[in-house]
Amino acid sequence: MDKNTDITEIKGVGEKTAKLFRKLDIHTVGELLHSYPRDYEDFKEPVAIADCTAGGLCSVRACLAGNISIKKVRSLTILNFVIQDAGGQIFMTYFNMPYVKSLLRKGLFYIFRGVPQVKGGRFVMEQAKIYKPEEYAKLTNLLQPRYPLTAGLTNHMISKVMKQALSLYEFPPDYLPEWVKTGQQLADYRKAVEEIHFPPDYASMLEARKRLAFDEFFLFILMLRKCREHNEGLENKYCMEDTALTQRLITSLPYRLTGAQRKVWQEIQADLHGRKTMNRLIQGDVGSGKTILAFLALLLCVSNGYQGAMMAPTEVLAAQHYEAMTALTKEYGLPLRPALLTGSMTAKEKRQTYEAMQCGAVNVVIGTHALIQDKAIYRNLALVITDEQHRFGVRQREILAGKGENVHVMVMSATPIPRTLAIILYGDLDISVVDELPADRLPIKNCVVGTEYRDKAYRFLTKEVAAGRQVYVICPMVEEGELEGVENVTSYTEKLRSVLPPELKVACLHGKMRPADKNRIMEEYAARQIDILVSTTVIEVGINVPNATVMMIENAERFGLAQLHQLRGRVGRGKCQSYCIFINGSGKPQAFERLDILNHSNDGFFIAGEDLKMRGPGDLFGIRQSGLMDFKVGDIYQDAGLLKEAESCVGRLLEKDPKLELPEHRILHNYVKQALVETDFRTI
Repeated sequence: MDKNTDITEIKGVGEKTAKLFRKLDIHTVGELLHSYPRDYEDFKEPVAIADCTAGGLCSVRACLAGNISIKKVRSLTILNFVIQDAGGQIFMTYFNMPYVKSLLRKGLFYIFRGVPQVKGGRFVMEQAKIYKPEEYAKLTNLLQPRYPLTAGLTNHMISKVMKQALSLYEFPPDYLPEWVKTGQQLADYRKAVEEIHFPPDYASMLEARKRLAFDEFFLFILMLRKCREHNEGLENKYCMEDTALTQRLITSLPYRLTGAQRKVWQEIQADLHGRKTMNRLIQGDVGSGKTILAFLALLLCVSNGYQGAMMAPTEVLAAQHYEAMTALTKEYGLPLRPALLTGSMTAKEKRQTYEAMQCGAVNVVIGTHALIQDKAIYRNLALVITDEQHRFGVRQREILAGKGENVHVMVMSATPIPRTLAIILYGDLDISVVDELPADRLPIKNCVVGTEYRDKAYRFLTKEVAAGRQVYVICPMVEEGELEGVENVTSYTEKLRSVLPPELKVACLHGKMRPADKNRIMEEYAARQIDILVSTTVIEVGINVPNATVMMIENAERFGLAQLHQLRGRVGRGKCQSYCIFINGSGKPQAFERLDILNHSNDGFFIAGEDLKMRGPGDLFGIRQSGLMDFKVGDIYQDAGLLKEAESCVGRLLEKDPKLELPEHRILHNYVKQALVETDFRTI
């Protein structure tokens, strides 16, 4: 078997199972092997109830004490019972799991695995997993991989298929040069892939992860270097002259541009006037005013007779940009003729927009991935802007740029990345930073609390909704059982509906929903038809609701500080005071200390720098920056040192052998060449 072998060639994977794998974007054996575990379960020996620590995952050997009670609260079925051992008791609660009653018999011992909390002076455990002692004994002291799942596909099924694929796969020769592997003390590629899935121990898993993360960084930086070489030689074919329109708009706006905005606008103008094609990153904190800079650049482009395009990561955000530009155009009499282009539009609407783009009737197109489809043909595209570029990856940015000839590229990102890392990660771009917030922004009020604060938090949410505001609640996981001891969107939504007043409209949002459903929910929330939105980090970018004033983040200790700051940026966008509640589900003092940084600063770049200092090898299994730079294994904060090492190795490689022609680099040359074909890098 090679990487292109269809997954149905694996024994036991019929068309029905293959369909489930395809929902996870797994079609081939290569895609299967590169679908790495999201986490690992470490099954330690059970402890006595008296030795349990509140907030920490643990397993206890105990038996049922008394009867199991079942009660219904609206759509929620709640089971309560008590378990005990020789030294203590735990009060157990299960939501919408009535079958638990049939699993337990009085007088028999079971292993209960979950996260105990202290409520009302007693231990309480919710949604704990239940094992028979002999079942648990087989898992003890092993690292068990846990994969992203979809309905109908269990972790056991994926593990079984993965073992078969590894045994049949013909691994190609290792492409990393020996001098790199030796210098960085990296494991062999085959060993790394095998042991990232089924590590014999924790140390082996760390070694496997190190090799795969290094590979991601090394290849990414190598391709960016090649992009930069190409881009530096591109002449400006769309040299733009100053017009009075941009200055007129700046002076007409109801607010004054900040000093940082004015500085970055000068840099953008210099690029568009200069000899070389613009390739610039505009990096700025949430709310720093990057969008008006994008509109100014598009206005300059249009007033010089060219077309511009702006790509957003979600349809809702694309629509918001379109509406904002349309309103600006009408209010100030601008020559912008914008059109919206998204995947959910009807075939007729798309066709009409394509025709208007091609003939020049439309001079600014705002949309999503629809902007880079084959049918999207531009008359004279000169400027391409991508919002939250890391959501698209370099490849999609390149495809959009390829819709014109040597077009100017401007990338906007609110992801707070320290400058030292941004220089590496955006190696093909010049960097501008909007490091100043408008003076009229009210700072968000923050608090870091334990789970015992939840009831008080619920009362606060209810009060804010009663005042006409809206709320976000963030959970790390989508559904029950994905990760032990971590809140999930599905159960949490039901729980809120049962404990909050029935007139409050609570809805959920997560990445596994169909795109049309996600858009509908976000549109309803933006239209104030939903009071409380329970979501995963899918709302990290792509929705702007000034009426939302509260962000509550469950299991905040599982996220990086930079990501928490970006999530927090969903509130504080209106005129009312906004709040962010970080709930430390672990109860650990070191987690409180780390989260407390968010209590004292709303500066994303300062927080990103602190994130670099405070993340270490012990933080492997937090909730990763979703999709950041398209890395599956590497985390730019946790692995900052490895990222810098990869950059150093790429530098030495290209200094020694710029075209990868030496015999020891032949395998790497062929690998990179194939990777470039598969990823369709336009500039190499």
